[in-house]
Amino acid sequence: MEFYRYSPLVFFLLGASLGNASTQALALGPMPMSLKHLSIPEVPGLLSGTHPIVVDKTVAIALGKALFWDTNVGSDGMACGSCHFHAGADRRVKNQIAPGGQSSPLNTQKFSLSTTNLSLGPTHTLSVGDFPLHQRQDPLQEFSQITYDTDNVTGSSGTFGGEFKAVARPGSNIDDCNRSADTLFHAGTIGIRQVTPRNTPSVINAVFNHRNFWDGRANNVFNGSSAWGDRDPKAGIWVKNASTVTKQRLHLINSSLASQATAPPINSMEMSCKNRTLQDIGRKLLLRHPLENQKVHWNDSVLGSLSLSSPENLQPGLKTTYEALIKQAFDQKYWSYSGLSKFGSPVGDKPYTQIEANFGLFFGLAIQLYESTLISDESPFDKSARDATHKPIDLTASQLNGLEQFRINLCSLCHLGPNFTAASVNANAAITLTHPEAFGEPNFFISTTTNVVNRIQMLAHNTGVTAFFDTGFAATGVAKESADIGLGGIDNFGNPLSFSQQYLQHLAGNKRGVLDTDVAKVRACDFQEEFAINFKPTYLTTGLFTPVEGIKPQPQDTKNCFLPATTHAYLPTTPSAKAELNNPNTLKMVAEVKASFKIPSLRNVELTGPYMHNGSMATLEQVIEFYTRGGNFTNDAKQITRVFPLQNLQFSEQNRRDLVEFLKTLTDDRVRYEKAPFDHPEIWVPNGSESNQAAITPNALSPNLAKDAFLLIPAIGASGTIVPLQPFKHYLTP
Repeated sequence: MEFYRYSPLVFFLLGASLGNASTQALALGPMPMSLKHLSIPEVPGLLSGTHPIVVDKTVAIALGKALFWDTNVGSDGMACGSCHFHAGADRRVKNQIAPGGQSSPLNTQKFSLSTTNLSLGPTHTLSVGDFPLHQRQDPLQEFSQITYDTDNVTGSSGTFGGEFKAVARPGSNIDDCNRSADTLFHAGTIGIRQVTPRNTPSVINAVFNHRNFWDGRANNVFNGSSAWGDRDPKAGIWVKNASTVTKQRLHLINSSLASQATAPPINSMEMSCKNRTLQDIGRKLLLRHPLENQKVHWNDSVLGSLSLSSPENLQPGLKTTYEALIKQAFDQKYWSYSGLSKFGSPVGDKPYTQIEANFGLFFGLAIQLYESTLISDESPFDKSARDATHKPIDLTASQLNGLEQFRINLCSLCHLGPNFTAASVNANAAITLTHPEAFGEPNFFISTTTNVVNRIQMLAHNTGVTAFFDTGFAATGVAKESADIGLGGIDNFGNPLSFSQQYLQHLAGNKRGVLDTDVAKVRACDFQEEFAINFKPTYLTTGLFTPVEGIKPQPQDTKNCFLPATTHAYLPTTPSAKAELNNPNTLKMVAEVKASFKIPSLRNVELTGPYMHNGSMATLEQVIEFYTRGGNFTNDAKQITRVFPLQNLQFSEQNRRDLVEFLKTLTDDRVRYEKAPFDHPEIWVPNGSESNQAAITPNALSPNLAKDAFLLIPAIGASGTIVPLQPFKHYLTP
């Protein structure tokens, strides 16, 4: 190992100092705990207060479940559930490759050849030999020769695309769009469904995340009409007051799932024809029976009482309409206005109504409430009794050694807390007050607060620097930065997605550069590593401000600070921060976020492959090999105190095997067997074309498009199924 690359923290954690090599001394990573202790962050104003938005939570959940699984939501048969039908993720193996990552220029995107020189084109069926997408001669060694590499992504097959004209009228689920073969996704002249340039993460337990999507663009604040929170200057909802209606801003915190829900239905690669709006989807759905073309189990845990089914006779649809469900679930001030002129209209059609204009509000919040029920907290790990050291004692010897490897090898520094991710910012911060043992040993704790920004040592410029990063996001070097810059990207308005980059602007006094209110709440005394002040002459001062340069007390209180408030509750003065930010060689005002991605939960990870944001690994064994060698590539944002070669795994096959066995203890059998709340309606999921020759579709869409093949995911009731979900590898061709 190149020990010179790592901070003193790494020496301490690995027991490299003072010759301490005992396993017990090494096990310093936080001890994970049961998810049963974690509470969903509260959303003030949603269900509580004098005028809550949702007046019937039960009906709202039913509405959300119907909308999530209904293929009528898409322009050409795609539902949210089409990419989240398998343990909340996507296990399809046909038409699942995107030629290049999210950031790859269009003119460089091309389908690679496989390891056996087969074309990984849009009609390819994935095989075991296609993975991992980055291969080494010795998969456990950092500098082993690269034998195969591609920037292709295993994503999710979505829509055919096309230019939107009008929504489908009752009787059809296919919108009126001008469709033709895509320039990338085609076989000859025949168009194939497009594939997303990122892998689909699971929606199970996603309610605990502060932000969603791999790059965090699903804002914690829901604005009622888009994914962008307060960033969207045109966002708002229409509210009836007496006899009139006005457009008002909405600021619902802890509602990232609602923000996330509004994006895919209008994305021209995932579910929609280009330029279709949420209002248009409302117009399409309101008078329809939910799930009108999909069977609903009579014993569905949410929809059973509304279904038309009976035992031995499953029927499609619900005995109500979307409009009726909305009016039952939401306060009437959001749908009861009868006028038309306020809300605009689609080209060549009548003006929208208030209920259509507010459809983004209903859609986002209903799906958030439904997804909030998808909590998997009954895995073997959760149900095990604990000893005095909080260790689960009902696991096997192999699984317990795997847990110890999970801690020794610092996995638990990123996969932190009961949900096994630091992305559960507010939920983790709340539970530290009652269960601090879940976030570190008595002599080493991870800073787990509501700070959306933190500081850690990174590889920047191959020299190492203590830099700011967004809590819950990390750069692990899984792919080249040029393929996908992740959190280093921008929103639809040209602003940085990263909170860290905003925080630098906040310190420098640039109020316009702060788009998210959580940024201004960050406390210096809660950073993992010190920032503003140096009172220790033996420390190097290159990364710290000193009293000479100008410092001031942090404006927030100092209650329960992670670092000592007397020496660390300080910030640089605005002039000092501004001057340093303008210094091209600064080592103090540095934010490194490119190629950083949201840290996923490890819950049910056995079932949620392929893995990583680019879907580049098919098995947990391949994931362990990746971390054992310390990643694939280096970039400035790589957290070198958390991602580096792991000797404890490199030289012990048993340790690697046991680590995988521990990860399997995080699988909830209710998820595996699709028992409530993980039961669902029937859904036909597009799964490539009927043949590799791309047979032409007659009539329905266009003669220029391939005829779909489908996976039938049957309707499952609350009791689940006897056929368990399998890991991703099971579905690959040999």
